[in-house]
Amino acid sequence: MQKSALYPTIYVLGNGQLGRMLRYAGAPLDIHVQPLPFDAPVFDLSPNDIITAEIERWEKTPLTTLLGNHANFVNQKVFAQLADRLSQKSLLDKLHLPTSPWCLLKEPSQWDEVFQDIGEKVVVKRRMGGYDGRGQWIVSDENKAQITEDLFGETIAEKFIPFDYEVSLVGARFRNGETRFYPVTHNLQQNGILRYSVMDITFPQQSAQQQQAEMMLSKIMNELNYVGVMAMECFVVGDQLLINELAPRVHNSGHWTQLGCAVSQFELHLRALLDLLTPQLKVSAPSVMVNLIGTEHNPQWLNTAFAQLHWYGKEVRPGRKVGHINLSHPDKKVIIAQLDKLATELPEDYQSGLQWAKNKLI
Repeated sequence: MQKSALYPTIYVLGNGQLGRMLRYAGAPLDIHVQPLPFDAPVFDLSPNDIITAEIERWEKTPLTTLLGNHANFVNQKVFAQLADRLSQKSLLDKLHLPTSPWCLLKEPSQWDEVFQDIGEKVVVKRRMGGYDGRGQWIVSDENKAQITEDLFGETIAEKFIPFDYEVSLVGARFRNGETRFYPVTHNLQQNGILRYSVMDITFPQQSAQQQQAEMMLSKIMNELNYVGVMAMECFVVGDQLLINELAPRVHNSGHWTQLGCAVSQFELHLRALLDLLTPQLKVSAPSVMVNLIGTEHNPQWLNTAFAQLHWYGKEVRPGRKVGHINLSHPDKKVIIAQLDKLATELPEDYQSGLQWAKNKLI
């Protein structure tokens, strides 16, 4: 197996697009990153090798049993803690950080209490594994029967928040406690899946949101003694940020950093794991990320100026993330022109989101 002369090998549990992009990010620095499918054969690690993961949960196999419990697995306990929404929300409450009111949904007799104490409308979420719109239900007294017996004890109920918009912060903590943060990013989700991200440091309220978000995410990472990149998704309600979810890994809403910053989130994660010198993260141009969901490859995307296509090589299926397009340019009018071009090359279900991205830049 290839080794770097400078650095230990970094093994990634999971070999999806995030592991693949971590490998790409390591190559220019001669950092050998090896994504691993869960069913890969067991092998012996060198003493200095490092283990990370591209996903919070993994199936139980001989390899994941070995690596998932290995002393060289950075943040090993954090993955388990944040993968369960019960312990994740409990952490936020312990740190007195704002999040939507919630409770563990234990039994059907609890509904009256839930609607009285949490809210007349709630979002029921699986404690483990629900993402991209799956494993989540919007529930009121009229439709509570959709929550079947098997879901009690395995879900939490959160107050339905009529938020103004959604943002995320991606940052990293180093072993000495230093942190680095990208600008707060505005996101649009459709059917529970992130479809578009827009970063522009001239957004109204950007400075106040940035300060608030950095304080919140720093508090979380310091409490967990976390090392590496973490993402924090928030609802914006007036001038307040409410934490929706945490991800102890590189994140979809940080993909724009591949084109919009000299150090991408993937490289930043590797630098933090290896404790490498890293400058403050500076951006000089607005950026947009368009997620490609269940859409066949179009060669015309390659003819888009100031853009970068990432195609994951997956079988195209409805609702599946198969790639993304990053755009970045100092002149927002140039980005808008390229979004107009993409509008002619993408299906109808992209049009409202492309218009949202353009409106954000305008």
